Amino acid sequence: MIQEIFCSIKLTLLSIIVFVFGYALLLEGIAKLMPGNGLGETVKVGNKVVGYDLEGQNFTEDKYFNGRPSACEYNATSGSGSNKGPSNPDYLKDVQARIDTFMVHNPMVKKEDIPSELVTSSASGLDPDLSPKAAYIQVNRIARARNISAERINELIAAHIQKPLLTLFGPEKVNVLQLNIALDQLK
Repeated sequence: MIQEIFCSIKLTLLSIIVFVFGYALLLEGIAKLMPGNGLGETVKVGNKVVGYDLEGQNFTEDKYFNGRPSACEYNATSGSGSNKGPSNPDYLKDVQARIDTFMVHNPMVKKEDIPSELVTSSASGLDPDLSPKAAYIQVNRIARARNISAERINELIAAHIQKPLLTLFGPEKVNVLQLNIALDQLK
């Protein structure tokens, strides 16, 4: 009996070492191979940090592309979804308020044409990307606000579309921060 207890204790200690420390070190090693050494990438314009590539940000001015709404007010330390289902009255009010706001700023867009990602928050609340459709639907507002042709903004979006990984995994997407920085750099 004592021999089985010692065997169980040894197996427990080995499991702790492998699955707690070994796994954590393995993940850290993999992260070090990623861009930014697993710490994320700060985005700079000149010498000024303007944001982070992997974090959504709140752009509210008509001259910028709006990103996906955030349930956590774009606070990375408390990133999370709202956990409200589609039948929750508070959730429905939030979505309707976002639709109404979008319609005020984009009067030429029909309500049924608004991509859902522009009025619903992501699971993390920090999604930095939009689908190309969600970017293209905002072109007329931005063109009017910046006094730039819609064709020029469409070209900018097309140049910033990121293809799926290995052309297989995930949808096409556009990073909102990178797109807004490129907008500011247009002459």
